[in-house]
Amino acid sequence: MRLPRTHRDDVLIAAAGLACGLVLWAFGLYSQGPGSGLPAGAVVLVPLLAMTSLALVRRTMPRTALVAGTVAVVGDQFTRGNLMTVVMFADIVYAAVVYGPPASARRIPVTTGLITIGVTLGFLAWYREPVALLIGVVTALISFFPAITGAVVRNHRQAADTARLRAEQTALLAERDRREAVIAERARMARELHDLVAGHLSAIAIHSTAALSLDDPKTSREALGVIRENSVEGLAEMRRLIGLLRDRGDHDEPAPAPTLDGLDALVRQARTNGAGSGLVFRLSDGRAPDTVLPAPVELAAYRIVQESLTNALKHADPGEVSVVLRSADHALAVEVTSPYGIRPGPRVPGSGAGLVGMRERIGLVGGEFEAGPVVERGEKIWRVRAELPVTEDDKEPDA
Repeated sequence: MRLPRTHRDDVLIAAAGLACGLVLWAFGLYSQGPGSGLPAGAVVLVPLLAMTSLALVRRTMPRTALVAGTVAVVGDQFTRGNLMTVVMFADIVYAAVVYGPPASARRIPVTTGLITIGVTLGFLAWYREPVALLIGVVTALISFFPAITGAVVRNHRQAADTARLRAEQTALLAERDRREAVIAERARMARELHDLVAGHLSAIAIHSTAALSLDDPKTSREALGVIRENSVEGLAEMRRLIGLLRDRGDHDEPAPAPTLDGLDALVRQARTNGAGSGLVFRLSDGRAPDTVLPAPVELAAYRIVQESLTNALKHADPGEVSVVLRSADHALAVEVTSPYGIRPGPRVPGSGAGLVGMRERIGLVGGEFEAGPVVERGEKIWRVRAELPVTEDDKEPDA
């Protein structure tokens, strides 16, 4: 049978206890007076050596150390006694509660408490003097109090381990929710882009069908036939793709993708929903009248405003919520500000998924995104700012 490896701290404790015990013995300092127990001499060192040896396994074999230590401390009472033997026994009781199995940790404090009461009553009945109470106090000091201290330490360690495990689980849940938010946002963008492409393909199919109905030369008819065939096949493939991406509760037909022209209606709806919360919504559209934006950029800007308004309705303090759009150098700037507010209560795992989705959407179109609290004019506000690149190659051609 292979013995468990001794912990370094246990070796230090055993060495320190043995050294202190030898010093006390060398100076003739005993825990009991003359005439009590065996004559003074090397016999006092026997329980001390046994107790220091047991200290080496106080962490790896706590129950064995406690049983053998009890025998050693009882044997020490039949000698002149060494104070370090008693002190190290108290440490073994403490270690048995801290490092022992849960059942022992529950039973040892109760057992040592009953032993303390029994010793106190027994010596009171024997001596019939108040001095017997001191024996009960000493018994409690070397057995019951160390056991209670060990129980408190063990409970604190278990609470710390539980809190650490809960924190790790919360971090894992937050990371999983973040990934799900990214996947959901990409799937949402795929559905929206499908709707845009499907609209163009439907128009191609309709126009090619109309062209085929005309009495044109044979070559034109063959070319238009190829156009119609490819457009219909592409539309069918896109419909199969959207079937994989859509939720079961969605309609079978693709819905039209929103544009920035719908911001007025979006702000009006937010104004209605936030009227009871003391929120005032303002829209400032500073885009050039002839600006033509690529569909992904326009869709991303709309979603940024939509998610920002939703967050303002959930978290903002009463005040003004401002939505500002302006054209920059080959870019569209979107900024939404709202009064900074913190709702009471703990943050659940997954909160903040809206910011993750907005950052993912802006990143996919090659833009820049920032969100967080700022101080403006002496007041703390929450600001969402996005800059979406608009190059000449990305712009949609005019019809």
